[in-house]
Amino acid sequence: MINGVNNVSQLNNVQNIRKTDNSARVSREADSISVSKEAVEKAEAYYLEKVAAETPDVRADRIAEVKAKIKDPSYLSDAVIKSTAEKFLTSIGL
Repeated sequence: MINGVNNVSQLNNVQNIRKTDNSARVSREADSISVSKEAVEKAEAYYLEKVAAETPDVRADRIAEVKAKIKDPSYLSDAVIKSTAEKFLTSIGL
């Protein structure tokens, strides 16, 4: 004999209410991670090594630009030569 088929739907309602109540009690703290200083340094070193490997040693566009400037007779003036010499001496520490 089956008594009260409607009791099943009442049981489902009670379970749904309990699920809602339990989810309201969950803490809403933000997740966080911490990374050691050594890990950060290794990640930076890896990134820099990767960039260095992908960067060409010679910048052909800059070389072509300089060659074009040198071929122009009006470009080589005393001011340009003096400025270039000063920059060169500064770069080598003199």
